[in-house]
Amino acid sequence: MLSKRFLPYFLITLLSGLATPQLVAQSIKLDKPTRTVYKCNTDGKVAYSDTPCLGAERIDAEPTRGLDKSSGASRVGSDVAAEMRRELMDEAIKPLTGMSSMQMDIERRRFNLPPESKHECKILDASIGDTEAKERTAQGSARLPLQQNLFELRKRFKELKC
Repeated sequence: MLSKRFLPYFLITLLSGLATPQLVAQSIKLDKPTRTVYKCNTDGKVAYSDTPCLGAERIDAEPTRGLDKSSGASRVGSDVAAEMRRELMDEAIKPLTGMSSMQMDIERRRFNLPPESKHECKILDASIGDTEAKERTAQGSARLPLQQNLFELRKRFKELKC
């Protein structure tokens, strides 16, 4: 049994130990997850990352949206439910904006960027698409400069948080 003299110190130690993980979790600032995944093949080893690498193959990863088949009841998390509501709202206002849900997601992601960055992101969208198409059809030694250019474009895209 703890004596009354040591009880306040014990409680302070206990509470500070409980509060620390929460404070640490609040202080860590992670980037928002992206659905773009790059398949990197380096020295015969394959790695998947959201960071581009030289010669990376871009893979669009669509996460699952809950479990519906197992029990017959729809089970979705709050994040998926919020995403579904956003998609419904995007479809409802599509006649006004002329943008699909995917285009609206891009606009939301870039909303707080400075105007110069927004403009550069639009240019990068087009440049990355064109360079990816050229890389797919390139043969032999013509492919390496395209891969280097594509790597630089993707790197800048990630730096700007497009």
